[in-house]
Amino acid sequence: MSKVFHTFSPIFDENSEILILGSMPSVASRENGFYYGHPRNRFWKILSDIYCVDLTTKEDRVAFLHKKHIALWDVIASCDIEGSRDHTICNVVCNDICGLLKKTKIKFIFSTGKKATLLYNRYIYPQTKIKTIYLPSSSPANQSIKYEEILESYQQLKICSIKKI
Repeated sequence: MSKVFHTFSPIFDENSEILILGSMPSVASRENGFYYGHPRNRFWKILSDIYCVDLTTKEDRVAFLHKKHIALWDVIASCDIEGSRDHTICNVVCNDICGLLKKTKIKFIFSTGKKATLLYNRYIYPQTKIKTIYLPSSSPANQSIKYEEILESYQQLKICSIKKI
């Protein structure tokens, strides 16, 4: 178990309307300095498939998020964790999600995975009063859910951005 700090900034701008929150970047993501950086994490492939775009480079991904008014961050600023195992997370300090919301037009908040959802609901929701929409984890550790099922669940992102429901 080691103390880990979130070392990269959220991706957002003043026009962001959707926020996607993970729990804490994995070891691979922290080493790469970017979100969902494990080569077998399905997050970027899912977004590529939903929106029919090529998201292979960090620059492509950031530009895409801005174009679609999607912000990306994590619930946790620091915690104790074993490797990348969310179930070992303890001693959580949360990121300033409320501060981010004040700088944006965010209306929808999605959480990727059970731990991000649990932590958001416990620590952040009482302040924001914005319910999170659960998305299954795209982590390679979450192989119990087929790719097609995860892809279908993530379609909610596109629906929110198109219809502004």
